[in-house]
Amino acid sequence: MGVSLSVRLYSRADDSPPSSSSAFPPLAVPTSSRLAVTLNSSPVAPGDSRSHWSSVHHSPHFLLSACKQEVTRSPAELSSDGVRAEMGVKSGLHVWEVLWSPDHRGSHAVMGISMQSCPLQASGYTVLIGGDSQSWGWELKTNQLWHAGQRLGLYPGTRTRCHSEAAEDLSTQSSTSLHTKVARTPLPIPERVLLVLDADAGTLGFVVDGSYVGVAFRDLPRGVELFPAVSSVRGGASIRLRYLNGATRDPPALMALCGLSIRQLLGEQRQNQIGKLPLPFHLQHYLISSQ
Repeated sequence: MGVSLSVRLYSRADDSPPSSSSAFPPLAVPTSSRLAVTLNSSPVAPGDSRSHWSSVHHSPHFLLSACKQEVTRSPAELSSDGVRAEMGVKSGLHVWEVLWSPDHRGSHAVMGISMQSCPLQASGYTVLIGGDSQSWGWELKTNQLWHAGQRLGLYPGTRTRCHSEAAEDLSTQSSTSLHTKVARTPLPIPERVLLVLDADAGTLGFVVDGSYVGVAFRDLPRGVELFPAVSSVRGGASIRLRYLNGATRDPPALMALCGLSIRQLLGEQRQNQIGKLPLPFHLQHYLISSQ
């Protein structure tokens, strides 16, 4: 029964409300209950070692904070610099939070995952994570996906939007022309992004503005240690990492599925009314303690 429920239940990917002008909720895709339960579970303690950037595997231009959860890139000309997490994973579903202010990105700001041997420093300004066969990266400014030094397309999906000039172009076109000029415009990525790695399925996706916007990379190597990683060319860029939660490949527990279903029915605005529900005490306690 638990397996049957687990393949039917879907949820919004993240309980943080999106901004009213966000472009991402319409791009959201359904999540499996395994991912939905993981995202709706209480995060692990902030000091968890899986939240640490590596003190060894980083460019010399990246400086680590004392807590190892934040890295800051020193000003350096003609250098692309990367850093990966201290701990990687070989199996399971895992979610990390990456905080990176849009004002501190500049060009070639990339987040993704890497293997152990991924290079973390290069001369010039380039995409480092995703620049070789050992890493997979999402370039935030252009929305491009990168692997093995190749562009793999826009993520999420390919979206086109008209610039204001399109209206002027339309008015000046001849009556026989029905086409308007359309330009691809990258979507602005907010400060907070969740990185979702399913090492069992070999996929990497992202949650943006509270919406899971689908799989970015498939066919990742199985049984190989994979690490969250970022690369930057901007001096002063500060990037924080936090491991939120994870799950084994087993179906979610029935209690977790029940809790998820109840929270879905309540909605975001009524989560504080759990104590008023006609539920057994132990279930109420579980729901309140897991908020």
